[in-house]
Amino acid sequence: MSHPTSSPAPAPAAQSTRIPAPKALAASLEDAMHAKATAPLDRMFLLALSGGGFIALGFIAMITSQQGMADWPVGLAKVLGGTVFAIGLGLVVISGSDLFTGTTLTSMPWLSKRITTAQMLAHWGISLLGNLIGAVTVALLVMLAGTHTTNGSAWGLVVLNLTQGKLSHDWHQAFVLGVLANLAVCLAVWTATAGTTVTDKLLAVTGPLVLFVSTGFEHSVANMFLLPMGLLVKYGAGDGFWAGEAVRAAGVDRGDFAAITVGAVVWDNLIPVILGNIVGGAVLVGAYFWTIYRRREGSAA
Repeated sequence: MSHPTSSPAPAPAAQSTRIPAPKALAASLEDAMHAKATAPLDRMFLLALSGGGFIALGFIAMITSQQGMADWPVGLAKVLGGTVFAIGLGLVVISGSDLFTGTTLTSMPWLSKRITTAQMLAHWGISLLGNLIGAVTVALLVMLAGTHTTNGSAWGLVVLNLTQGKLSHDWHQAFVLGVLANLAVCLAVWTATAGTTVTDKLLAVTGPLVLFVSTGFEHSVANMFLLPMGLLVKYGAGDGFWAGEAVRAAGVDRGDFAAITVGAVVWDNLIPVILGNIVGGAVLVGAYFWTIYRRREGSAA
């Protein structure tokens, strides 16, 4: 008795590596933003927690890279910091986590009347809250781990210097730096959407991230980690930290960081930077490309 022979399973179709045309990419990004803005609220919040945490991890890498860099050409040191900081946005993109600065691109489905103003603002608010909690949680863990005391307190000294620098901007300057930062970040998200592999997406986010970090633009979620970290080091580090070799060599003490206060963190940085980030993402990227590629498409169901 003969037995029928089974045919081999068809090979899976090879994934296309062709980059979508700009118009198709705009539609794809709008669909992705619509899905984020209409997700269940609990999922939205949890994804925002990891988004804030992952950006904090990127900032940890950046701080670590800046120890002992005083004798390097300043441009190279900053480019190195921006390169390793890109780890954070890479994790956000690959994991599908929610980042407030990226969620400003929900201006696209809002302009297409696919979501209401209330839905858009609720998404922004939940993303902000989740990002803040995630970023501060990582800051607390790093503090409890004693990372600020490493290398003769050099790590914590980098934190204090960066924090003080961010609080030195005028309000309008912090706002404009926020506009520029999220212009770069949302362009990174835009280009990463075109990627078809992990490598594509990581390379796509790295260039714009190096641009904004090395130039000193202001990103609200990154600052939700750094500025609380600066407060923790200033007020929570013990005498051992201030006696560290790097701190003593710099000739500074807690009094030299008097500008680092809760009020300055909130009013002088986070508020203007958040508003600037909204303009940079929702208007200069989202509304701009919606006008070019989506305005004549009409409302989508």
